[in-house]
Amino acid sequence: MAKQKIIVVMPAYNAEKTIAKTVQDIPPGIVDGIIVVDDASRDNTVSIARELGLQVYAHEKNLGYGGNQKTCYQKALEQGADIVVMVHPDYQYDSRLIPYMIQPLTAGLYDVMLGSRIRTRVEALAGGMPLYKYISNRALTLLENIFFGQNLSEFHTGFRAYTRKVLETIPWQNNSDNFVFDTELLAEAVYFGFRLGETPVPARYFREASSINFLNSTVYGLSTVAVVGKFVLQKLHLGRFKIFKRKEK
Repeated sequence: MAKQKIIVVMPAYNAEKTIAKTVQDIPPGIVDGIIVVDDASRDNTVSIARELGLQVYAHEKNLGYGGNQKTCYQKALEQGADIVVMVHPDYQYDSRLIPYMIQPLTAGLYDVMLGSRIRTRVEALAGGMPLYKYISNRALTLLENIFFGQNLSEFHTGFRAYTRKVLETIPWQNNSDNFVFDTELLAEAVYFGFRLGETPVPARYFREASSINFLNSTVYGLSTVAVVGKFVLQKLHLGRFKIFKRKEK
């Protein structure tokens, strides 16, 4: 089997204190390129990323978390990526585990891989995950498993890997520019029949790790429920939504 091109994308915002550690933990020889998309950071993220020798694309204005990822995937596909790994540069996720995210995709076992922080409740909370986030994560994941027909331990991780076919098939360009982009992308992957797998990763919360506050978490939770509702209506042919509109070839 021909070697597949692996590209890591990092949607960055104010990550000057953590991006170097995140990059340094990536095992050598595993990936073919690292793309950083900076979403108008107010710190030195861009200059540090360039000093690290990474490919850097800087937004002139803040486009939001989803808007940042749209640029990430566009650039990765333009560079011929066969597999795209998305990892936050805030050191919340352990980039040493990238090989375990990639292998099931290169072997053809899955189309999407997720890094789950919810192996056990004790580990998640010991890693610093706030209790309210743990409870909401479990509740939303249960809801999504029921209506998406899956059996995953977490739908809300920021550590993910996708095959090129997934990113060329699903209409992620129609997704929100905000945090619910991630939920929409997985709903699309399920809707178009792609296989989702997961591997455990440690939860790692600390001061410099990005994390949305309680208000934004509430908005995100309600938005996730809305995505599930759209999925159900689309499947029952009771509604038509642009996030499930097949791309025109």
